[in-house]
Amino acid sequence: DVLGSRGLGDVYKRQVLCLCFPVVDKACTSIIITGKATLDGRPLMWKHRDTGAPYNHIGYFDEGGYRFLGLVNSDDPEGAVWTGSNETGFSIMNTASYNLKDDDIKEMDQEGNLMRKALRVCKTVQDFEHFLDTLPRPMRVEANFGVIDAYGGAAYYETNNERYYKKDANDPNLAPEGYLIYTNFSFEGRTDEGKGYVRYENAKKIFKEMRNEGFTPQRIFQQASRSFYNSLLDIDLMDKGQSPNNRTGWFVEQDFIPRLESTASIVIQGVKSGMNPELTTMWTALGYPPTSVAIPLWVKMGKEQSTLVTYDVSYKTALLDWYSVQLQKNVYSIHRGNGQKYLHWQLLWNDDQSGYIQQLRAVENRIFDLFDAHKTEWEQNGLDTKEIQRLYKEVDKLVNKAFLGLQKS
Repeated sequence: DVLGSRGLGDVYKRQVLCLCFPVVDKACTSIIITGKATLDGRPLMWKHRDTGAPYNHIGYFDEGGYRFLGLVNSDDPEGAVWTGSNETGFSIMNTASYNLKDDDIKEMDQEGNLMRKALRVCKTVQDFEHFLDTLPRPMRVEANFGVIDAYGGAAYYETNNERYYKKDANDPNLAPEGYLIYTNFSFEGRTDEGKGYVRYENAKKIFKEMRNEGFTPQRIFQQASRSFYNSLLDIDLMDKGQSPNNRTGWFVEQDFIPRLESTASIVIQGVKSGMNPELTTMWTALGYPPTSVAIPLWVKMGKEQSTLVTYDVSYKTALLDWYSVQLQKNVYSIHRGNGQKYLHWQLLWNDDQSGYIQQLRAVENRIFDLFDAHKTEWEQNGLDTKEIQRLYKEVDKLVNKAFLGLQKS
């Protein structure tokens, strides 16, 4: 019984669970794609999270106001929310900015608390603007907040302690291709300060090419969350002609979208105007995205979310997160000196098609197929919660079998 068997996992639990993450700034790579640019008219919002907190899971919140799902640090489950979606279809994320603060206020880092409050009270982009307008100053944030709603609203808000600058993804002058990309600088901030400029250029090329195929959650995970393209070096490790030296299989990790401190990747698929907001889907890959798979979540499922993404007391995080980190430790296995700046690329991707990314892609494709088969029916009749529960059990078996097999190899 794969679903109930954790004997091998118990062996791994007795090992050190942490990856010795370096002290890093909060970072992220993100995009908002309006419904005008997607194949089905539904907007997409992607956040690839980088942080020094290695473990996170999905929490369900019903604390007055709108109910919502949120990504939380596993050592702070009742605290800040780092990406989320509520029952009205309002969804929010952030990327840290490092060039927008213009004061000497020291007590900062309230972005996660701000997003948790916004999910509880906001239904529309206009609600979020009112929310920001009425917050006491200083707001104690320096971030680019991305929001979408169920009525076509889609925008980033470059926000510091005193004010914000709205960047509307529906503005054809600002976003002629129907999407906006943000990393760790603000366009209204100080020129050439901030961070994430190479990752920004990486994402620009990735999404420009993806546009020709059509934007989907599946393609975002597989072509952006797990991309090893560096725009400054003009190399792509997945390109056979540019792959690392086969004699060693190692490569320096620098300015790729996935990094040692990448701990989750989430694509929120919103709804177009007139659709039932309950269809808003929070596709979630916990842990190091190259060694994870995406699971679809809905607020309507309440506390009955996939057990792969909710907190597991035995692992002190979500099981999917824990599985992913065990494989990530193999990828970043050198701990002396500058060893953690090197990744064992051939464990992730190789000519034998046995890399972690390659093997897990087949599992993820199966997950998308399982749920996509019901997409039209659910759009017409609403979510079938019993069927989703059945599908979650099937996904549990697929994922447990895949990760336990990879841990043995």
